[in-house]
Amino acid sequence: MNILVVEDNRDIAENIADYMEPRGHNLDFAADGKHGLQLALDHDFDVIVLDVMLPRMDGMTVCQHLREAHRATPVLMLTARDQLEDKLAGFQSGADDYLVKPFSVKELEARVNALVKRSSHFGDGPVLKVSDLEFNQQTLRASRGGVPLELNPTQRKMLELLMKSSPAVVKRDRLEELIWGDLPPDNDVLRTHIYSLRNVIDKPFDEKLLHTVHGVGYRLGGG
Repeated sequence: MNILVVEDNRDIAENIADYMEPRGHNLDFAADGKHGLQLALDHDFDVIVLDVMLPRMDGMTVCQHLREAHRATPVLMLTARDQLEDKLAGFQSGADDYLVKPFSVKELEARVNALVKRSSHFGDGPVLKVSDLEFNQQTLRASRGGVPLELNPTQRKMLELLMKSSPAVVKRDRLEELIWGDLPPDNDVLRTHIYSLRNVIDKPFDEKLLHTVHGVGYRLGGG
């Protein structure tokens, strides 16, 4: 696996290298946001491990620039902050998952493996449609009422499952397994992903399609 680690703390970067490289992973490193962004744009990585607090350009800005450049490389953010608002900001910038410092490098490897597996198994097939919402599984592009929607990889994967299941309810644990496999972080994080997805597919439009079924999960459809 080819991994880009953007981390300015030398001890953390060395710990990641000491654990990951003997296990067969190829790592590139950047110690500031601008260098990390340039590497991410110039090369193809399987996953990017991205610290939030970086010199020259913070991690959220790096992630935003990647998504604006239509780079769908999975991004795992490293943060010292565990507040809901911080998680929302990270996911809205385009991150797919996060780890709070201090973290276990073993868990880091498990999470990047899950991100890469999820990305590589993104299905192909026909265009999915729910009301005026469309998602092309081959081009990975979504639109609503003809308006293109900007989705990060996690949002696309969630939308695909919700659209395939529509109008049935998708249970919370199924969505958590889709995103994190056997390592879900905590109950708030799925809610932040749903919130960010709703902001993209529903907030600018009159009809709301993404509905919460309290105590069960979520469904996509009118009414």
